[in-house]
Amino acid sequence: MYALPNGRQNVAEDGGPSIRDMLAVNLRAARATRGLSLSELSRRSGIGKATLSQLEAGTGNPTIETVFSLSRALEVAISDLLDHRPRGGLTVVRAADVEVLRGEGVDLRPLRRIEAENSVFEVYDQLVRGDAPQRSQGHVGVEHTVVQTGELRVEVAGRTVDLGPGDYVAFDAREPHSYTAVSAPVHSVLLLQYRADERLDGRPHPVLQD
Repeated sequence: MYALPNGRQNVAEDGGPSIRDMLAVNLRAARATRGLSLSELSRRSGIGKATLSQLEAGTGNPTIETVFSLSRALEVAISDLLDHRPRGGLTVVRAADVEVLRGEGVDLRPLRRIEAENSVFEVYDQLVRGDAPQRSQGHVGVEHTVVQTGELRVEVAGRTVDLGPGDYVAFDAREPHSYTAVSAPVHSVLLLQYRADERLDGRPHPVLQD
């Protein structure tokens, strides 16, 4: 199910496929579903064609910025590119067992994808390191963050708010936004909320005809 073109398979610390391998499989599937060439996906995402080819082969090193750019270009939820965990039953996710997706200023550990009717929720353990701001040009959904320790500065479409332990913020993630650790590191819980059929422009995905 998770085989790569070269027959190789990386294994994450929890025994499942690695982030690299899951991205390779899901990226190829999403691009094929939309009928996009590597060149067109490169144009839409701003990611080089050679880098995309490596990611699809499972030999690239994806970052937060890369995954968010692909999510935006393909108009899919981030978890659609990364998720492999089984649904249902008792689910325990140990922090030490989850691969870290690293960005300019943030480390993300994907913990859980939850589906309820037409809604999708993605739960992340988020560490804002403080060495650089983490910026996003925007992606589908609503972003919720609860600060656990430290002081976090959140900027959304030119508005800035500082948050301390126990504080919560939510915003339309389609707007450009950034996270900066005022006092580092900042530990927080990040929840991304989507409609299952949502696109970046807020309209539902078109129904694909056979």
